[in-house]
Amino acid sequence: MKDNMNILILSCGTRNKIVQYFKKELAGTGVVVAADSSELAPALYEADKHYIVPRIDQEGYLDRIFSICKENNIKGVLSLIDSELNILAKHKKEFIKIGVTPIVSDFEVIETCFDKYKMFEFLTQNGFPTVNSYVDKEEFFNDIEAGIINYPVFVKPVKGSASLNINKVASEEEIELLFNQYDNLIIQEYMDGTEYGVDVYVDMISNEPVSIFIKEKIAMRAGETDKSVSVKDEQLFELIKRFVKKIAFKGIIDIDVFKVNGQYYISEVNPRFGGGYPHAYECGENVPQMILNNVNENINSGTIGQYEEGIYMMKFNEVKLIKSK
Repeated sequence: MKDNMNILILSCGTRNKIVQYFKKELAGTGVVVAADSSELAPALYEADKHYIVPRIDQEGYLDRIFSICKENNIKGVLSLIDSELNILAKHKKEFIKIGVTPIVSDFEVIETCFDKYKMFEFLTQNGFPTVNSYVDKEEFFNDIEAGIINYPVFVKPVKGSASLNINKVASEEEIELLFNQYDNLIIQEYMDGTEYGVDVYVDMISNEPVSIFIKEKIAMRAGETDKSVSVKDEQLFELIKRFVKKIAFKGIIDIDVFKVNGQYYISEVNPRFGGGYPHAYECGENVPQMILNNVNENINSGTIGQYEEGIYMMKFNEVKLIKSK
């Protein structure tokens, strides 16, 4: 690998493991630079170098990111939060112009992922099984009467992440109350089945899915997988391959899937590292190395289905201390 394969990780937050994994894979051939708007983001202090930057909605934010890239001879940049991904995608050409590869899908794809109803429409129009969703409450009430869908259901923002403002509701009154209180809500069917998280890497040169890791979720915390077990299923591998190619994802993707009565349903997609990705890495699905290969203009060969089943992941708390200046 060439020298100076320097990587910039934006909005690193508490994702210490991701920073550690990139440092391990670079192993002296480059540095990991981390940035966050808060100096109390613990992952900052795992990096070789770190910066406190403006929030994404503040003036000068993008200029600061560009200057960090130039100062540190950055070759690849990625973000660990949803709201920053469309900025990276929107300014992809500007990053490439200064020699930086943004590890992100195209802007239109990102926008589809962050609009739950747009994603529902894409999935249904392309024949992928998904969770019944409504933005028109009257249409939903009609389907309730017709027996097409039943209570309970979930009501959540059309655009939102980290499981914020999600309500499980069991009556028309509750739905009316929420729709009167908030704008831009979506009603989604309650899936009474097994939930899976799927970590996927789509090679950014060949556009082929080269890594798919399936984990059955056992416990969640703040919208992230807290405990999980690795599983393999050819049926789900094939469904995921077809889906990621159809929508034209690039790079790292995190997909939520439900299995109900033997049928898989694609639910939501985060086009970034998911909170449960460490499980995949520890089982041998080395996405940081694949990213470095792509940034270095090398195509990855596939590792789909090569990991071991029945490996459990359990997250636990760690502590980081820094001295005030």
